[in-house]
Amino acid sequence: MDTTVETADRSIGAILVDDGRLTLKNAERIIRLQKTENLRFGEAGIKLGLLSDGDIQFALAKQYDYPYLVGRNGEVSETLIAAYNPFSKRVEALRAMRSQLMLRKFTGESRTKALAVVSPARGEGRSFVAANLAIVFSQLGERTLLIDADMRNPSQHELFRLDGRNGLSSILAGRSDRTAVERVPGFVDLSVLAAGPIPPNPQELLGRPVFADLLKELDSEYDVILIDTPSVADFADAHLVSARAGAAVAIARKHFTRIEQVRRHTEIMNRAGVKVVGTVLNEF
Repeated sequence: MDTTVETADRSIGAILVDDGRLTLKNAERIIRLQKTENLRFGEAGIKLGLLSDGDIQFALAKQYDYPYLVGRNGEVSETLIAAYNPFSKRVEALRAMRSQLMLRKFTGESRTKALAVVSPARGEGRSFVAANLAIVFSQLGERTLLIDADMRNPSQHELFRLDGRNGLSSILAGRSDRTAVERVPGFVDLSVLAAGPIPPNPQELLGRPVFADLLKELDSEYDVILIDTPSVADFADAHLVSARAGAAVAIARKHFTRIEQVRRHTEIMNRAGVKVVGTVLNEF
């Protein structure tokens, strides 16, 4: 007989039993100690050695509809720390960045909902930040789309374990349509548009009106659109994408990026009418 009762306000114990993390017998032991010593369920479970902090965080995330993935099950890359370890200090820093962007860009007053994620050179963590930032926005309940516009060295399809045979390049070349946008399993509000096959003319594709039209169409469907780009120093693609988006956030890496590079490229974007909403120092 199935005795699982699905309710919107299930207790921590019920969630852990339903997930197989706790047996009914051990749940009863925890409840007895809970009542005897006037403890919270989680505190009693930890005191008995039957639950871990991770178990409690998992149950709380379920209670508050805060999606993340349990265990390194290969659904997405382990690089996506916001997917697997949302309560770490590194992810807390990403949430702080999200809050700043909500205040500076995603206020509902901006002309578009698109934001280019740029950096002067490769190796500064731009794709890492873009991917994890997309996850924390989706965990907030924002309908989030991550576009991989780095059609020279794409990585988002690998990070999110997507097929990647269709994507942005396919759409811009007229070989596909918006069905190339894929929902990420486990995250209700997160979708990714992979870069697609590497084309011989990425800069020309991004310069076509179809890219601007695509962003305009997607703008009505999502609350947040983050766009990963190639390095600014190597290609003009990032400037094109930033101009189409109308706004950008610059990523710099501690002990790696030269501040003068960031300043120079920020000035170029400002002169092109791109609002640079901030610079983020990546310490990881």
